[in-house]
Amino acid sequence: MEALPIFVRLAGQPVLLVGDGEAADAKARLIEAAGGRIVRAVAPGVRLAFVALDDEADAAAAAAELKATGLLVNVVDRPALCDFTVPAIVDRSPVLVAIGTGGASATLAKALRERFEALLPATLGELARAIRGARRAVTARHPAPADRRRFWDAALAPGGRLDPFAAAGDAEVAVAAAIADAAVEGGATLVMIELASADPDDLTLRQLRRLNQADTLFHGPGVAPAILDRARRDALRVCGNPPADLPPGRSIWLR
Repeated sequence: MEALPIFVRLAGQPVLLVGDGEAADAKARLIEAAGGRIVRAVAPGVRLAFVALDDEADAAAAAAELKATGLLVNVVDRPALCDFTVPAIVDRSPVLVAIGTGGASATLAKALRERFEALLPATLGELARAIRGARRAVTARHPAPADRRRFWDAALAPGGRLDPFAAAGDAEVAVAAAIADAAVEGGATLVMIELASADPDDLTLRQLRRLNQADTLFHGPGVAPAILDRARRDALRVCGNPPADLPPGRSIWLR
């Protein structure tokens, strides 16, 4: 990754905006949509600054001055001067999809956003809120974190009870039904994945889904790092063959 994607809570927080005109107005709408409070000068509590100035020299000077105070700065249309860039956003609050290109092409980010807008149901936010509200019920039924993760993996998988890409009715009813019907899992399992090549694009959708469900990932020294990067980030990675006594949860063996 060239940059770390993060989501910053701005509700009630001051955000510095330097400049006027169409570009500044667009940033103002973005800040206000996230609940931020626009200020026009450095003030206590300000952490982020947006610079929307047409003149390149003025923009560079303003960015340098603000960075010297410790602020993180975004300079509109000048990615080389930015501490952070603003992605194209698909908003299904509380679900947000952020698409960034590292400043390479805002048009490419917009084109991708338009595709995701068509793919993601308008009811996705309702599903997310229902899942958030069901945390205690799921914990009561599946006390072990690994079991809870497997429950959600199965429920949210393609064709699952809570498939996020499927048209949904009442989200709370659907989540409650999924919890009630799910079997309580446990123990240790092992799934072997035979790799076709070192290219992660050759992984099938089924293999990618299994990698994203791994608790422990066993692999040989010759497995490409690009393949390992497609696995669940929290999965324990072990260079070697799986032992006879498997660790708890779902183990994946890459060969």
